[in-house]
Amino acid sequence: MRSGLRQLATFCVGGVVGFAVDAGVLQLLVIGLAWDRYSGRLISFLAAATATWLFNRRYTFRGPRRHTLHVEWARYVLAMSGGFACNFAVYSALVYFFDIDRQWLVLAVAAGSVAGLGVNFLASRHWVYRHHRHPASH
Repeated sequence: MRSGLRQLATFCVGGVVGFAVDAGVLQLLVIGLAWDRYSGRLISFLAAATATWLFNRRYTFRGPRRHTLHVEWARYVLAMSGGFACNFAVYSALVYFFDIDRQWLVLAVAAGSVAGLGVNFLASRHWVYRHHRHPASH
């Protein structure tokens, strides 16, 4: 159990890194390049997912790898899509109903990130980085 809590804590640190990338890319796209708040969010998600994948494979879920780098990244992004569905739903609701715009988008990104955290952690731990246990030999 202790290792699970340690993994969760490290995963949350990676989440802060991902949040910074997510919010930064979104701000660049919406404010700097005049993208709409929804399309920009899809691109910022991919950037954040890549950043958290790099962090998590190095720090949170160390160990032997079963897949090539490209396959692992694709599995990770697919796994994060479940959390992103929760994330994007919260983000979109806040943007739409409260007309959150420009520099305040970071608040909607933060709320969305919290909404997807549990789904993302469980998908990472139990699907992307699951380690097979070998039966004890007798």
